[in-house]
Amino acid sequence: MKKSIHKKLKKRKQKIKKRTKKQNWEEQQTPMLEASNIHYEVDGRNQGISQGGIGAIHLLAQKTGLIDEINQNVNVLNIAYNHMAGGSCLEDIDLLRNNEAWLDALKADIIPDPTTAGDFLRRFSEQDILDLMEAKNNVRKRIWNKQPANFKNEAIINIDGTISSTYGECKEGMDLSYKGTWGYAPLVISLARTREPLYIVNRSGNAPSHLGSAPWVDKTLDLVCPTFEKVMVRGDTDFSLTANFDRWDDRCTFLFGMDSRKNLVKKACDLSETDWKLFEK
Repeated sequence: MKKSIHKKLKKRKQKIKKRTKKQNWEEQQTPMLEASNIHYEVDGRNQGISQGGIGAIHLLAQKTGLIDEINQNVNVLNIAYNHMAGGSCLEDIDLLRNNEAWLDALKADIIPDPTTAGDFLRRFSEQDILDLMEAKNNVRKRIWNKQPANFKNEAIINIDGTISSTYGECKEGMDLSYKGTWGYAPLVISLARTREPLYIVNRSGNAPSHLGSAPWVDKTLDLVCPTFEKVMVRGDTDFSLTANFDRWDDRCTFLFGMDSRKNLVKKACDLSETDWKLFEK
């Protein structure tokens, strides 16, 4: 940040701090909000947008190489920016493409209209979604490698299923969850410290948490193991997929709950006191 901008911001903070300083006000005979001579002007040279942060986001995406990664795999940057600018549907793209200040801020002659974006998304396949996640993860690895050494000491991976409800009646794959909610049951794998979603896998609404999760745990280990010295995967009892334990044990430590089955309870009760070890978080 330029020194002049830093000084201006500091001055503004001091000014508002002085203005909002706690004091004993006398009883007001007139409303506090009493502005009346309000008028608007259109500046012929300068333009402003309410989504001013898009410039910083775009520069960050350029610097990290995210834009190049996305363009090489799937061209969804315009749709992503629409969401970040507060758009809730594809039709909101039309507001941005007719906003000259928005186009100038991104140095774009034109951006695709909602119809074009819709046609593009309808051709989106499962592989395209995977390519998009891998594009973002390629950027993550470069950012992780630039972090201080203590950041790379350990990665804790959280894995869980969640419920994503929907009001659509004809959407493919939606179903009734165990909570009685219509929608989907995506699998979410994230990095605990930074809460980064590494992989999100959509599934039918009645899918159990662990369904199809083992291959995605393997992909996550492929992603994080080269960067981090130690890796821990943790989840609830649904992810105690014992057939995979030997393979995972060679690559990471894992912490899963186990259902209280009779045979396991018996084995635990048969252990002597000296075989027990205090669990430490």
